[in-house]
Amino acid sequence: MEFGIYDLLKILGSLAFFIYGMKIMSEGIQKAAGSQLRNILRTMTQNRFIGVVSGFFVTGLLQSSSATTVMVVSFANAGLLTLVESIGIIMGANIGTTVTAWLIAIIGKFSVSNVAIPMMAVAVPLLFNDRPFLKNLGETILGFAILFLGLQFLKESVPDLRANPEALAFLKQFTEYGMLSTIFFVFVGTVLTVIIQSSSAAMALTLTLMSQGIITLEIGAAMVLGENIGTTITANIAALVGNVHAKRAARAHFVFNIIGVIWMLLLFNFFIDFIVSAWEPFQTFIEQYTGSLGKGKEEFQLSLFHTTFNIFNMALMIGFVKVIANFVTRITPSKGNEDESYRLEYISSSLKTPELSMVEVQKEVAKFGEIAGRMSGFTQKLISTTDPKERKEMLKKIGEYEEITDRIEIELTEYLTKISREDITPRTSVRIRSIMNICNDLERIGDVFYQMSKTIEKKTEDKVWFNPHQRKRMEEMFVLVGEAFTEMISNLSAEQYSKVSKDQAIILENKIDVQRNLMRKENAEMVASPTEDYNIKSAMIYNTLFSSLEKVGDHIINVNEAIVGEI
Repeated sequence: MEFGIYDLLKILGSLAFFIYGMKIMSEGIQKAAGSQLRNILRTMTQNRFIGVVSGFFVTGLLQSSSATTVMVVSFANAGLLTLVESIGIIMGANIGTTVTAWLIAIIGKFSVSNVAIPMMAVAVPLLFNDRPFLKNLGETILGFAILFLGLQFLKESVPDLRANPEALAFLKQFTEYGMLSTIFFVFVGTVLTVIIQSSSAAMALTLTLMSQGIITLEIGAAMVLGENIGTTITANIAALVGNVHAKRAARAHFVFNIIGVIWMLLLFNFFIDFIVSAWEPFQTFIEQYTGSLGKGKEEFQLSLFHTTFNIFNMALMIGFVKVIANFVTRITPSKGNEDESYRLEYISSSLKTPELSMVEVQKEVAKFGEIAGRMSGFTQKLISTTDPKERKEMLKKIGEYEEITDRIEIELTEYLTKISREDITPRTSVRIRSIMNICNDLERIGDVFYQMSKTIEKKTEDKVWFNPHQRKRMEEMFVLVGEAFTEMISNLSAEQYSKVSKDQAIILENKIDVQRNLMRKENAEMVASPTEDYNIKSAMIYNTLFSSLEKVGDHIINVNEAIVGEI
């Protein structure tokens, strides 16, 4: 029997078909669910046990533990899930991915085309529907159909080697070394999954090789253990561009799976015997409805091994979630304020579905508001301090933060532009425009405070001082602006902008305007009758500063109006 390049390309093409179907199906589900997927995960992570269940169902639905874990990493990156909640979902995802193995084992017993082609007949018309939900549902069904066909093609592409035992000679030389052989095939499974970037596709290939008699149950089980390690690579790759929270969630996935593989290797032979004996009642039950399984029973046994191992591993490790969390926190330390202040904290470079991307954007904009608010405190301290060293430090900080606000606006705008090029809903389009306006106003706030710092610096150089009354009024103005910032940041941090009220923001804006008018009137009166401690230079700088603070108040109310007016 000859096996050439064409045969290899057929296998690779079948795998590509399977992965493409899984990608279409996963994206369709995410688009159809939208932000509701986030709400489901948050609701179902109230404790670690419910988190496991949610991870199982989401992965079973998406048919990809990689998709679930990457999503978990993204939510951890956006601060929507804690590390402990993330670990619970990842445990459930490991069990949920075993659904794929059962589907493959069952599908192998009948013609996939009998199911896939009718599914396409239902899916394709939905793709041309104007309603987004039906269109996304059609995409999901089409993905399922392509996935099933990919499995069928994979099964047909792998040559039947039962009649050609000489082709197995190269594998046999690795099967006679006991535990070393098991470890070798664990490594093979890991590398295979890393290359394919899908544990489901690697599992499909493993089951296909078993159905053709190329590998035994023991070898298949060892490869499955390796696939459990390999699947963690995807999440770790996604976390490379994430923040420290995303990296910790990805590391937790790796630690959880590697511990599971270690204890399973110690009990490997015993566990295989347990699976073989435990399968008999399952086989009797299944054969009542499907007829004799014949040699296909090993595929079911491998599926049972896959599921049982992940359930046992979850049951053993669920009590140590906090221990795992503490461990990955120690090995992945935070870089501190520098890590949090000088770059985007929540947004990763990989673009997901628009709805999920907007979750990260909203968290980032809330942080942007906090950064702008800090500049108010720096500027107030710059005015009030008499310490030259502290004054120099505040000037430096305000300059750095002005650059940060410029950078954040540019990066957020670029990211929002990428999202707008996707297939987005009208609601998401409105949100994008609103957030772009918010970013512009927050960046302008940074500019205003920077200009104020330069004015204060010039005031100090010229030895111009404020009298007690001016300082008192400026403090009152900063207090009002600070309250306005607090309200704005609270509104920016709301999960749903549609539930935000701008009433309190308007009240605070009116107070700022009243204070500005009072200060302007008093300043004009004092200029008309100048005194030794209230000269023209002092009055002009004073006027510039309180007018600038009023402009900050205007930008703050613009932000609140953009929040409320986005939907």
